Amino acid sequence: MVMNALERALTTINLQLPDRVPVDLHSFALAARHSGRPFGEFFHSADLMAEAQIGLWRRFGHDVILLENGTTATAEALGCKVVYPDDAPAKVTEPALNRLSDVGKLRMCNPEKDATLPVLLRTTRLVKNQIGREVFVMGRADQGPFSLAAMLRGINNFLMDLAYGREKENIHQLLDFATEAVIRLALAQLEAGAHATSIGDSLAGPSLISREMYLEYAYPYEKRVVETVKKAGGLIALHICGDTTLIVDKMVETGAQIVEIDERTDLATAKRHAQGRCCLLGQVSPTALSHESAEMITHLAQKTIETAAGGGGLILGPGCAMASDTPDENVHALVQAAKTYGVYHS
Repeated sequence: MVMNALERALTTINLQLPDRVPVDLHSFALAARHSGRPFGEFFHSADLMAEAQIGLWRRFGHDVILLENGTTATAEALGCKVVYPDDAPAKVTEPALNRLSDVGKLRMCNPEKDATLPVLLRTTRLVKNQIGREVFVMGRADQGPFSLAAMLRGINNFLMDLAYGREKENIHQLLDFATEAVIRLALAQLEAGAHATSIGDSLAGPSLISREMYLEYAYPYEKRVVETVKKAGGLIALHICGDTTLIVDKMVETGAQIVEIDERTDLATAKRHAQGRCCLLGQVSPTALSHESAEMITHLAQKTIETAAGGGGLILGPGCAMASDTPDENVHALVQAAKTYGVYHS
């Protein structure tokens, strides 16, 4: 039976066999470029963001639309200073917390009022209302607790705090605070109509911290977010940047229904841990998508499908966010690879 994009994605996430492997595009920067507007203007307009994402879907025919505006939305809503370049995603220029001991002075955000969070939620509502019966809509809840805490404190400062370990009570208070902010946005995305939400705990991987630090400072807080979303009846994805081979077992154990796999992670290991427990999303290289030929993208996508699609539980997609200059022919190649090599035969 031929499924539509929504049916295909839901079947895969429920660990059943769809007609073929579904495809996700992590395309917020690509959508901004296609809009023709300055990125700063684009990321402050729900109408522009929704129009561009729907336009990409009509152009490429992918199955999952991941809605976000970068990695700084919640950090800005909590007091970080953020700049919006005309041709690149926003970035934090000043943390909200100069002294870890001042963590109790931080003010919790309201997703319906603060910074660009209302823009994200309105984008979700617009896309869901227009095409949500046909395509799977994932409203991202921005950063995971560890990464958000690092942005609030300043990444280098936070890593030094962890290394010295002198203020563990304040560190965990900051992580508790960040977790509550993440949960608020995640639940708001579901209330806005998203079929699922997701978090990118981009800084929590072995590229920056040890497995032991991950288990103490990241995993329990990610798990709390996941459990809260699931208790509310929602679906959630978890992404961590870099080579997560050493912690992918724990990423699966958070209970997230979707685990997003970076290109550097050993996919066979991830599949072994995820089989029958969660759906994997990935892991075609965003760098290759931006710079290699369409033939290479087809090869990488086919390899991903061969490694991880067996028995179901794979959404084909980039291993992280796609660059704004990703050529159309490579996106078409990614989607076509699922149609050519990702078909399940009964």
